[in-house]
Amino acid sequence: MTGFIGGGNMAEALIKGMKKGGMDDIIVSEPLEARRRHLEQGYSIRTTQSNKEAVSLCDIIILAVKPQNMDGLLDEIADVVTAEKTVVSIAAGITLSFLESRLRTKKLIRVMPNTPALVQEGMSVMSLYGTFYEKEAAVVRGILMSVGKVLTMPEEHMNSVTALSGSGPGFIALFTEALIESGVKMGIDGTDAVELVVQTLLGTAKMLDSGMSPENLRKMVTSPGGTTAAGLEVFADRAFSGIVEDALLAARKRAEELGRRE
Repeated sequence: MTGFIGGGNMAEALIKGMKKGGMDDIIVSEPLEARRRHLEQGYSIRTTQSNKEAVSLCDIIILAVKPQNMDGLLDEIADVVTAEKTVVSIAAGITLSFLESRLRTKKLIRVMPNTPALVQEGMSVMSLYGTFYEKEAAVVRGILMSVGKVLTMPEEHMNSVTALSGSGPGFIALFTEALIESGVKMGIDGTDAVELVVQTLLGTAKMLDSGMSPENLRKMVTSPGGTTAAGLEVFADRAFSGIVEDALLAARKRAEELGRRE
């Protein structure tokens, strides 16, 4: 059985993917009654208010709580996490060594999923504590694959992954908002501006996903002396690449700060 500690949006995304993939043996520990009822009715799964009960019943436990709440949670469940159990953390910044220092199991996996998992288009990265539990790791990989793509990387990259793909949807959404707002300011109807921008994003993403490089796509769209070239000059003058880099570095720094618990 797979147990979730925390029944928020990311847990729900994973549960939705698991159910679609035929993985039905699920329990969620969630303090809010309304949220428990929503998950029970929407996915026909078992819920509880007791974190210890969920841990006791499960072979794989997914910690889907905020990093700020991890200390208290680990204190609460430590005595029921046995060496046979696999613990997966999807909390930003929480390191494998920190989990190892608080729990008796060595079967530990750190995962950074992202919000597009809500529509089964997520990007998840997983890091393993050791390499001696491939069977369990394969199960966790299957859960993540039910909501999108999965990479396995050394943990040293996880804070950068958090900044790039974890926070990335928020940055892309901000750019999307700016495009829509600018379109409206130029006189386009708001509804039409949303459709124009969102479809442009989807189409561009599909072209990139087909294997075309961002550089080649940019060159394809940019005619010498044309409209795209004029706009790109403004981005260059405002040091757009530097702004993006600074934003990612700030996000990575915050991930490091959230994980500084050892």
